[in-house]
Amino acid sequence: MIFAIDDTFTKELPADPITINQVRQVADCCYSYVDPTPCVAPSMIHVSPDMMDKLGITAEDTKDPSFVKLMSGNEVPQGCFPYAMCYGGHQFGSWAGQLGDGRAINLFETVVNGRRWALQLKGAGLTPYSRSADGLAVLRSSVREYLCSEAMYFLGVPTTRALSLVQTGDMVLRDVMYDGHPAYEKGAIVCRVAPTFIRFGNFQILAARGETKNLKALTDYTLKHFFPELGPPSKETYIRFFESVAQKTIDMIVHWQRVGFVHGVMNTDNMSILGLTIDYGPYGWLENYDPGWTPNTTDAHGKRYRFGNQPAISSWNLYQLANALYPLIEEAKPLEDIIHSLQDRYESAYREMMKKKLGFTTSFDEEKGLIASLEELLHSSEMDMTLFFRTLSDFDKGNDTTFVEKLSGMSYSKSFDQFIPAWKEWLDRYNQLLLLHADPHKKALMDSVNPKYVLRNYMAQIAIDAADKGDYSFIEEFYTLLQKPYDEQPEYQRWFALRPEWAEHKIGCSMLSCSS
Repeated sequence: MIFAIDDTFTKELPADPITINQVRQVADCCYSYVDPTPCVAPSMIHVSPDMMDKLGITAEDTKDPSFVKLMSGNEVPQGCFPYAMCYGGHQFGSWAGQLGDGRAINLFETVVNGRRWALQLKGAGLTPYSRSADGLAVLRSSVREYLCSEAMYFLGVPTTRALSLVQTGDMVLRDVMYDGHPAYEKGAIVCRVAPTFIRFGNFQILAARGETKNLKALTDYTLKHFFPELGPPSKETYIRFFESVAQKTIDMIVHWQRVGFVHGVMNTDNMSILGLTIDYGPYGWLENYDPGWTPNTTDAHGKRYRFGNQPAISSWNLYQLANALYPLIEEAKPLEDIIHSLQDRYESAYREMMKKKLGFTTSFDEEKGLIASLEELLHSSEMDMTLFFRTLSDFDKGNDTTFVEKLSGMSYSKSFDQFIPAWKEWLDRYNQLLLLHADPHKKALMDSVNPKYVLRNYMAQIAIDAADKGDYSFIEEFYTLLQKPYDEQPEYQRWFALRPEWAEHKIGCSMLSCSS
């Protein structure tokens, strides 16, 4: 197949004048040209039908040998000039300086049906930003990224997408738990797709280096192509730009909290300027409701990126973006006003989201207290978040005894009986408010925002273990299942269940490292 290449990032922004692909500090530019590293024997594992449709790719196209060559980086189309972006960022709260696309290589941009898409290969080899790494990726992390980015899209969460998952035929050395026991794993590449992969860190590195001219060029480029409604570049437009990014970020975080997603590594270089979920590393899904849980072993001690702290971290990251944009505005107060409004904006949006999860669309005096007491009870009784909210739509006063019995089967607590009185009290209070304030279409509303199926970590690990043996059936099954996460899908009912005991402490099923 032939893509209509329509690159803007490389045509409108400054390039690294050095074209030698070696790890180094790269200055006074926004990207470096670099070709993917050829792999030994690429083979296609899976292609997203939805992304195929959006990109105008047919099933026949995917069977062409050139398609797997393109998706593995073994063949670069004529007129395509791959590159890696230069960006910096704060990692775990500390400025890390230059980071950049260390394992991602952008192929090209294309416009299909009026929508701009950038295609990027993750795991396609060394770039000037790879630092001490090899630029490659393994099957384990690639399966997780491929499945989760697509699952998040169908959940209605703003996200980057995935077009394809390729096994490279190469073996890659990785120390999974960073414990001094490296081993070879199968290599893989994910083709990621988004309107753009620009992050907070793209602006940060330019501001940190005092490259104000390039900072303005990048900001003006971003406005032109992704925020045209804000108007031509000006001080006022830059302020509106920051406010828009802040709102998109808040919206994304509210969605994360809605479905129980924990990113695990919310460094500023992992924050999309479009408010998209990006860089699926050590992510996880809440099973027992625990605001203090993080899936990232690197974060196990400080728990900076725990579930309950994601809203605060997003505000902290936005503060760093405001600092980066300040040289273009040279006035702190407008940025500070936006920063100071973030908590109220988030709390309002979060409360509206939680009310829908509970079947309400109107406001009432008791809403904050009802939500707060529920969150406390979910946590103390170790309730499975997904099972609880999905099942709650079936609750009414006439089945409260039966419903409490159901709750015992949705908890990971070994002593659930002690929480029964508290649950009965909360359900009685909830029922009284339903009689007064419930949406007329309560069950339909609740089932539209409370997914029945999410990509639990143990499910992803099942798919990984099978794929490592050459069995891709679980990847296909989970992709099919997660395209309709709000539907009942009785044929997949076995995945609507508590995490099995064998998965509680198994590597990949509970916490994960950043190793990929």
